[in-house]
Amino acid sequence: MMYALMCSPYLSTDEFAAAAGLHPDLVGRLVALGLLEPHIDERGNRWFARTQLIQVARIRRLHAGLPLNYVAVGIVLDLLTRIDELEAQLRRRTWT
Repeated sequence: MMYALMCSPYLSTDEFAAAAGLHPDLVGRLVALGLLEPHIDERGNRWFARTQLIQVARIRRLHAGLPLNYVAVGIVLDLLTRIDELEAQLRRRTWT
């Protein structure tokens, strides 16, 4: 008998969809929109890092909390990332 010593850092599309509470087709749509970035193996299978579940939670909060479609959510996420980068630069300048 074999036992897994640790969880894989990657999930298949179906596993990822289940963990995120999404339909696998919606996961595919989010990939097509560039909101999720899977690792694609030599067979063409998509694998998602478990850490991307955080991104899905953020996407779901924005989509549910604001009257935005997924394309607009992508723009908001890009803007939030840019704001984070600018704030980090500002903090570095303040400390030097």
